Formats: sequence, C-alpha cells, structure tokens
Amino acid sequence: MSLTARFKKKFYFVAAGYFRFFARRALRRWNPRIIAITGSVGKTTMLHMVEYELGSKAHYSHNANSAFGIAFDLVGIEKGVVGSKLKWLYLIFAVPIRAIFFKRTEEYYVVEIDGERPHETEFLAEWLKPEVTLWISLGRSHAVQFEKQVESGEFEDLDRAITHEFAMLPQYTQKQIYIDGDIYLMTKAMEKIKKHHNIPAKVDNCYKSDLVKYTIAPDSTDYVIKAGKKDITFHFASPQPRDIAIQLIMLQKLCKYLKIDLKTDFSGMPLPPGRSSFFRGENGLKLIDSSYNAHLISVESIVEMVKSMKAPHKWLIIGDMIEQGKIEGEEHTKLAKILTSANPEQIILIGRRTKKYTYPAIDKDKYNVVALDNVKQALKFIKENTTGKEVLVFKGSQYLEWLIEKLLDDPADVQYLARRDAVYVKRREKRGLN
Repeated sequence: MSLTARFKKKFYFVAAGYFRFFARRALRRWNPRIIAITGSVGKTTMLHMVEYELGSKAHYSHNANSAFGIAFDLVGIEKGVVGSKLKWLYLIFAVPIRAIFFKRTEEYYVVEIDGERPHETEFLAEWLKPEVTLWISLGRSHAVQFEKQVESGEFEDLDRAITHEFAMLPQYTQKQIYIDGDIYLMTKAMEKIKKHHNIPAKVDNCYKSDLVKYTIAPDSTDYVIKAGKKDITFHFASPQPRDIAIQLIMLQKLCKYLKIDLKTDFSGMPLPPGRSSFFRGENGLKLIDSSYNAHLISVESIVEMVKSMKAPHKWLIIGDMIEQGKIEGEEHTKLAKILTSANPEQIILIGRRTKKYTYPAIDKDKYNVVALDNVKQALKFIKENTTGKEVLVFKGSQYLEWLIEKLLDDPADVQYLARRDAVYVKRREKRGLN
C-alpha cells in the first residue's frame, strides 16, 4: 500500500467528518423524508426502481453512496471525489460555502449506503437517521475490508462482521424497516437490535415465497408477486435475476407505506450500467451485461437466472471476483460448482484468480471451459467459436465492459455500458484496451 493510500485510510473519517459537519447544515435546511437502501448487492438497481416509482418527488444519490459522496451530494457537488489533488483543495473551501445557501426542494431523499468499510454505515446512519430503510441483501462484499475485525477477535467471522456493519442502518431508522426474512443473519441482527436498542421503527420481514411465478428470456422478465388477495405482475424489458423478487416485494410495500400508486411495467426504466442489460451483438449474438461487480452471491444470482432462461446455447463469461482478501481462494473454488450448476454450453474464465482456483475445480470431461489471462484473448476465442446463436452472459472484473463493447452490433450502445468515466478510460488505455 502506498504512502498516499495509507494516509487516506487512516484519516478517512477525519476528512469525512469535516465535510459532514457542513453538509449537515444543508440537510437540516432541506429536511426531506429519507429512504435509505443498503445491502451487499442490488442497491443501485433498487435505487432505480424506487426512482421509477417516485419520479421528481425525490432526489436520488446516484454515484454517491459513501461518507464523502453523500456529503458532496447534499451540497450539490457531483462526482466530488473524482479528480486531482487540486480538486480536493477546491472541495475543502467549496463545501462550507455551498452549505450556507444550497437547498434541495424534493419531498424525499433516496440514498444508497454502501457499507464498504467498517464503521462507515454507522457514520452515515447516525447522521441521516432515515425514516425508512430497505436492507435488501447480505453477503461477503468488500470482505477484505473486514479481515482485521475478525483477526482481532471483535467478530467470530467475516459474515458476522459484515452483518453488524449493515445492521447499523436499521438501528438508527425512525419508522419503517424492510429486510429479507429468509436471511438468518439478517433476522438475528434485527432481533438483537430490537432487544438492546429500543428502536422506534417497525420491522417488516419480506419473503421470497411471495414470488408466485418467474419467467425469463434473454430480453424480458416477468414476476408474479403475491400481495394480499391479489397477485401483482411486474414486467422488465431485460433479463433480471430471480432474486430481484425480494426487492419488488419491498417496493410494493414501500409504495403502500408512502401511499403512492405502484407502477408495475418497468419496460421504460433506465437500467444502471452493468446490471443485467440486454444488447444485440454482432452476427446475431445476444449479450447480457452483468459486469459491474462480482462476489459469490451476485454471481450465484446471475447463474440462477441463466438456469431459468428459455434459450439455447448459453455461455458464461466470468471475470475474477476482487476485494475478497484472504478468502479469495475459497470463494473462487466455490464458484466452480455454481457455474457448472447452470450446465452452460461454454464457460470462459478470465483472470489469474479464476485460472488458479476455479478452473482446476471444474470437470473438463463434463464441461467446456477455458481459462484465459485477459479480455483480448477472450474476444479472440468468442469470435472464433461462436455461430451467432449464442447468449453470452458477462459477470465479474477484468474489464469485461471492453469485451462487450467490441461485440456490440450497434456501437452507439456503448453509452449504456459501465465505467464510461475518464478515469476508467485511462485505465483501459494503459492496458492497451482502446
């Protein structure tokens, strides 16, 4: 770790506290009804679905889910932390000034909270005190950040450390909490909070058993959700995982709580980049882009989607799962069983971790699998071995967005891919991905 990186890590909350001090003034002046979304995966998709329901009634923390990003968002500074050291100098002076006069006017503030590092969720929760919290998922995201808490004996294992981090948000919620009632650690955390912290909020457990029917194709998905005496059908013009059902159940309950009409046709909803977007590829290929991030539960969700999809010739293109720390070998070995459970026509693994751990754990006599070093090799393999009838599903790191870009039928669709910012363009260019 560089000296600069160590400095940032050590003084993260000191600097974030400075900006929070001033942003708090802007938040008090605005005084919105705050709806917080947290969890290991699916937060941004949930944010977009809530936006589709509330529209202009709310402001949304797009691209701002950290202690810094939310503070900047509250004073109207977009992408505050992206830029040079001079940008930081600008922010030190700009945030206090903007906090004096900047004011949003929307009724609601819908905010995504990442929980990427220990104590950050509490840092935000104690400040925001949301009216409503939607805790949508739980898994080993950013596991490397929580290793020291386990090593010091503060928590028994990574799962409990990460659970504790996310649970800070419900602990400070004022009126309504929605959680996935099928997740044991989540329900146990809420029981502990209710026992020891006299929280004012009502807890509503949501269950996947309320999903009555799930129908998926490469370019559409339908969910039938049980809601009282009448079932509700949600429609998407894109392939979406079965696990989205828990978010739809929460969304239906949220709209009822807020006393607003529920929209169920999501055909016109803009999808966040890299979250199960459908594109037409060259020569008839069908491309499903879930490349934004990957850890075990998000990959498993996408693989379950592929298993249910009505389509022949399904390929999985999987990049390394990053930020797993000391458990990366264990997690990538487990990945092999998950991938093969879909019985895909072809598996393409990209990166040193999948090559080292996942590839050896796959039976080569039963499954077609290749382990490649980079996306350039993957592009060559795909062009040489596809017929145009395949459905290609992308998940993971290793610059898969570049690979998808090179396979698009319409080059204009590149605007809908992940990581379009200048910083990511430069990173790809350094690797010869132009």
